[in-house]
Amino acid sequence: MKHEWRKAEKAWYLPKEPQVLTLPKLNFVTITGAGDPNQPAFGEHVAALYPVAYDLRMALKRGELGEPYEYTVYPLEGVWSTSDGSRGTTLNKAALTYKIMLRQPDRLTADDFAQALARVQQKKDNPWLSQVKWETYTEGLVVQTIHHGAFDDEPVTFAKLQAVLKERDYRVIPTMGDYWHREIYLTDPRRTAPEKAKTVLRYRVEQVTE
Repeated sequence: MKHEWRKAEKAWYLPKEPQVLTLPKLNFVTITGAGDPNQPAFGEHVAALYPVAYDLRMALKRGELGEPYEYTVYPLEGVWSTSDGSRGTTLNKAALTYKIMLRQPDRLTADDFAQALARVQQKKDNPWLSQVKWETYTEGLVVQTIHHGAFDDEPVTFAKLQAVLKERDYRVIPTMGDYWHREIYLTDPRRTAPEKAKTVLRYRVEQVTE
């Protein structure tokens, strides 16, 4: 049976309202960048991730890595911050720093990734492929909700999340080092009108004990 994240992990990716949950250890293929995501470099980074993810998916489907396993490729995610501290309505997009990623099934390993990357590098002429990495980590306790609409309108939804944090005595802690928040893109911005976009917005948090 095909594993479909929209059904099997609905609570993780399709929250109906602001929610707090704990996430386990997960695998990702990732690439790091900086600058305005509306500039070409961001699209080139995204284009480096997908061929590797699709190669791994097909290897699993064909049974080349054990028992055949079929699944829907996970949505693009990104963790974001800024090098100048700007956020919200004063955000300086040129100062954005990010790590974008695609989640991978638990049964895959770093060795599987290395072999897939080597295969893709033989076929694709993307200079960013050499910077694609395999990462495994546990995000742990998070608070999240879905933002409906354009990316530039996200501060309104983040304000709602901040209200939830205050009400439940949580505070934000950095994700994967210095990154401030995570976004999960449920719709493709290349094919979806900004006002119809759906994006999970997530903070990694801890309980305030003071």
